[in-house]
Amino acid sequence: MARSRNQTLADWMNRHQVTAVELAELVNDAMARLTGRRGVVCERTVFRWLSGENRWPQSRQRLALENVTGQPATRLGFVPRARGMASTRAAQEDPVRRRAFITASTGTVLAVTTTTAGAAARPTVGITDVQRLRERLAELGEEDDRQGGGPSLEERANRGARYALALQQSGNATSRVRSRLYSLAAAFTAAAMWACVDSGRLGAAQRYMEQALPLAGLSGDGQVQHQTWQFAAMLARQRDHHADGIAAAEAAILTSIHRRDPLYASLGHARLALATADAGHHTRALRALDRAASAYDRADLDLPRPASMGFFTLGELHGLTGITHYRLGRADEAEFHAHRCLAALSPDQHRNRAYYTAQLALAQLDQGDLEQATVTAAGVIPPPGTEPTGRVPRLLGTFASALNAKAPDAAITREWNERTRDLPRPTPGAAT
Repeated sequence: MARSRNQTLADWMNRHQVTAVELAELVNDAMARLTGRRGVVCERTVFRWLSGENRWPQSRQRLALENVTGQPATRLGFVPRARGMASTRAAQEDPVRRRAFITASTGTVLAVTTTTAGAAARPTVGITDVQRLRERLAELGEEDDRQGGGPSLEERANRGARYALALQQSGNATSRVRSRLYSLAAAFTAAAMWACVDSGRLGAAQRYMEQALPLAGLSGDGQVQHQTWQFAAMLARQRDHHADGIAAAEAAILTSIHRRDPLYASLGHARLALATADAGHHTRALRALDRAASAYDRADLDLPRPASMGFFTLGELHGLTGITHYRLGRADEAEFHAHRCLAALSPDQHRNRAYYTAQLALAQLDQGDLEQATVTAAGVIPPPGTEPTGRVPRLLGTFASALNAKAPDAAITREWNERTRDLPRPTPGAAT
């Protein structure tokens, strides 16, 4: 009889991104749980299943394979040796086992198996679960773009992190999937940290950072490590911990993704420019800006990247460059780059547009153009009755403090104070 490739098993492995070596290890682990003795399935065994050379595995292997996948062997493409004898043979080989296969609405299948040892099957966690979590993470990014960080975004991100870690602990998964679950847990935790940074809750942000950094390390994912260190640099900047901010930005530059992808390198150098500008390192900040611009020019913008990098456009680079110049006391350069930023931002970047408009107003005010500065800043005053979120309300408070310091008795200042009396008033010079 000609061999027939087991395409059904191959499809299952592709769907869950499981290699032959990884499937062999999962089956051996399941055999240890079910019988108390680890199996001897190897890569060659799996290749024999895939090629059709072995169309009906022996009972212990078959039970373990069903336990791992949550599918009966016949639904995995295996064929009993003799038609009509499968149930008799199964009864002879496995007289004490009963199976109940429960298909969840998400498409994840949980196999509940009773054996003489009383062992229960664990759900197989695969690429479908990873993709679902990535979609939830992308939704958080879209919410952040619309309205900035706040308690709602923090709570949703925290739930995502807890769910990723729960899958890590409770399910069968390959080492590759486990790495991605750690990566997602780190990314969700970093998103919660960012929500707290953006809304000014720095103590909570610090606690999330202490959770996110070890998770990012466990993931081995250079992209999420880069993102987490970037957020850590921003948190240090908000807390006026300038040395910590530089150290975090330098840590991001040391990640593997910074070396491989010029777009990440551009963002890393731009963040380092901000950190060094805050510390008063004028020359180093300008050198970092030059490197950021050069790296962006080399980047292939069409490469697939995580949704978390979607914000970093040419407009964002100009925005970060403008803030760096403002911090260095170069308000004219800051205004130039703020205009370039706003012209290049995409229409759906509402939060960033408001943020950089407020930065533009600060640059105009620093040059003494009070009237134009107040007109610019007025464009991002939150509508009456809305709950202010993100950094923009605090940035407008910084603008008000600077306006009152520059022209305390001017009519335009009194008018501004009346319009914005309910906005927060941070101290002049506070990190924004």
